[in-house]
Amino acid sequence: MVILHGIKNCDTIKKARRWLESHQIDYQFHDYRTDGINAEMMHKFTDELGWEALLNTRGTTWRKLDDARRNAVTDAQSAIALMLEMPAIIKRPLLCAPGKPMLLGFNESQYQQYFNEV
Repeated sequence: MVILHGIKNCDTIKKARRWLESHQIDYQFHDYRTDGINAEMMHKFTDELGWEALLNTRGTTWRKLDDARRNAVTDAQSAIALMLEMPAIIKRPLLCAPGKPMLLGFNESQYQQYFNEV
């Protein structure tokens, strides 16, 4: 089962969901806020993608952090702790499909290529 991870009210999530639906791709949506996220999931994500890719340093949540809090994120452990505390700081969407690498972010041509390889 294809799983799309993110936050329901995110504009990029909405675009990804519309794309999946318009291409008749069955998927399950996992909302970090309502469905939760745990350390095991975050370790799986960071092991494959790296914590630097997952930590959204361009978003509002990151920009609202004070300098001391931002500077404290120096490795996977500190990044994971922050992402567990503030799921909105995780880059999204994160797409997981059985037997395929995880895909982070949304781009129509990337999604097209990702699903054409099935």
